[in-house]
Amino acid sequence: MVCIANTTITDLRKALSTGETTAADLVRGYTARIEALDRAGPSFNSVRELNPDALTIAEKLDAGKRKTARPLEGIPLLLKDNIATGDRQHTTAGSVALADAFAKRDATVTKLLRQAGAVILGKANLTEFANILATGMPSGYSSLGGQVRNAYAPALDAKGVPIVPPGGSSAGSAVAVAAGLAAASIGTETSGSLLSPANLNGVVTVKPTVGLISRAGIIPIAASQDTAGPMTRTVRDSAILLNVLAQQDPLDPATLKMQRPADYTSDLRTDGLKGARIGVPSDPSDPGNDIYFSQLAPDARKVMEKALAVLVEQGATLVRANIATDGWLPGPGTEFPVLNRNPESPGLNQVTRVSLVFMYELKHDLHLYLRDWAKGSKMRTIEDIIAYNAAHPDTALRFGQDLFRAAASTKGDLSEPEYKAARRTDLRASRTNGLDAYMKEHKLDAVFFPATTGAGIAAKAGYPSVMVPAGFISGFGKAKSPPYPIGATFTGRAWTEATLLRFAYAFEQATLARRVPDGIGECK
Repeated sequence: MVCIANTTITDLRKALSTGETTAADLVRGYTARIEALDRAGPSFNSVRELNPDALTIAEKLDAGKRKTARPLEGIPLLLKDNIATGDRQHTTAGSVALADAFAKRDATVTKLLRQAGAVILGKANLTEFANILATGMPSGYSSLGGQVRNAYAPALDAKGVPIVPPGGSSAGSAVAVAAGLAAASIGTETSGSLLSPANLNGVVTVKPTVGLISRAGIIPIAASQDTAGPMTRTVRDSAILLNVLAQQDPLDPATLKMQRPADYTSDLRTDGLKGARIGVPSDPSDPGNDIYFSQLAPDARKVMEKALAVLVEQGATLVRANIATDGWLPGPGTEFPVLNRNPESPGLNQVTRVSLVFMYELKHDLHLYLRDWAKGSKMRTIEDIIAYNAAHPDTALRFGQDLFRAAASTKGDLSEPEYKAARRTDLRASRTNGLDAYMKEHKLDAVFFPATTGAGIAAKAGYPSVMVPAGFISGFGKAKSPPYPIGATFTGRAWTEATLLRFAYAFEQATLARRVPDGIGECK
């Protein structure tokens, strides 16, 4: 039996092709690890539901003639529980209001994975509704699935909240991969929901250009920024999954303009940083705009200084200059005031400001999903979910639902002029006067951000980022903790995923910064 705790997709494909293992053995192995580590042991709680048909599907694959052309033949993967599966698995977004919800058919992402031969092992836990239900909800918490724990620092405080967050909202997707509970997983992001958990759990992710991967069949926040993306233990594995997922889809018009190479793995090389011009948005002579590096804690700063030294050693040219306009992101008229009703939040009964675009698009897009994709549930509108939660406060409303209430106050048809103005301002700030101007002025191939500091500007622009492990830090806020990961992000302009993957691969191979969490049965 192959040791699956830290095995790559490439190695699993080889083991399957040589008969060293079978798809059924892999399903049994990962299921056993989930029982030992996710349900018991450190109790990561990253897998919300196992696919009752996974073993049967794997056995059928083993019994048939192996289709070597299928890149994921027999590989068990997890999906974030906001991605539709037209089978016996639920699709709930972690909400007790959708506990009985199934999907009418597979999301396009799910369909493509199945066509590539993957075995859908189950659904990963997440921050409820991808962290758009309530202000201040802990990352990785859902009313249906409970609290996901960080793979490296799983301890909880007295209130049951992780001392070191697992990141969100794709918390379960990242933790499960870090702990070796699946070969890889698929998460989603609107702003930071792939990058954040990848950063805190030492895994690789690609937050693609909006439109590279279809959003059809994914419970949404905001179509203008939503995207799915791979979460893996290596850059090559992410490239393999991107090959499968980056396909045009008539159900998602944004994909019809996509641009991609024939093979995202073809240019992965150890000298991939040689000659690259990498922007470092940190100019100490302009401290007012030095917002990405200046706030780093001392241990995080040390990791990033070493990472920048590696880029130079690998032949990259670093261009140190601030992204000046990001000092006023979010721009005027782009925020929605919401009264914080989270009873556990230090900001209880204070006004917080969230993305106006999110609040307006949420109602519109969620209604479309509930109408076109959901079945088995009585929930058909955001108001239905709000009413259900209000009627079941003990199970549904530990942290409130102030963001859903705010979104419900919009028309839901995106006709409001303030919404259109906010979207234009977001694009002008993040693209025209932001990343586009910065990269053009300095003739950059990519921008290097520490951890997730650049998530917001890239997400608003709809531009791609690749996160790769960079090192380890300790302590969160004033609390002590075991060492846990911190990552580095390479961000570029639209459709430059192949370039970013090349840079990330060269960085990964030069640093080998990832290590397996303690106590999860590392391969010998």
